[in-house]
Amino acid sequence: MKHSEKVGFSFGITSGVITTLGLMVGLHSGTHSKLVVLGGIITIAIADAFSDALGIHISEESECKHSRKEIWTSTLTTFFTKLFFALTFAVPVLLLELTTAVAVSIVWGLLALGWLSYRVAREEKENVWKVVFEHIGIAVVVIIITHFVGDFVAAVFV
Repeated sequence: MKHSEKVGFSFGITSGVITTLGLMVGLHSGTHSKLVVLGGIITIAIADAFSDALGIHISEESECKHSRKEIWTSTLTTFFTKLFFALTFAVPVLLLELTTAVAVSIVWGLLALGWLSYRVAREEKENVWKVVFEHIGIAVVVIIITHFVGDFVAAVFV
């Protein structure tokens, strides 16, 4: 895989897991509404995919060392990876009871992030378990914080 594809793929999956799980968990704990959670997933899949793709585009341009083709490859790979991956979280929400769907999504997201982290660590010849636990640990912190933020918002504003 070329550098520009790796950038888009790894960023798209990581952002897809972290932002979508954070949003899902926060919306679930704050509303307990399947419609709200599903709407959030679809919205973040579109809006954040565009945002992340533009962020990667500008970041790659600012390095002044990539060709236009490499920059656009990173941009489009980020967009489509983030869009697709974020939308995978809608499947459990459509098929399962909401609390179960959120739990299944957390497992799915952490497995995907763990797999990506494992691949990156192996390629970089880093301590695999250290990298995997570091990345999953960050995701778990986001999940915990967004759960309590959802609870807070529901308690204060509902």
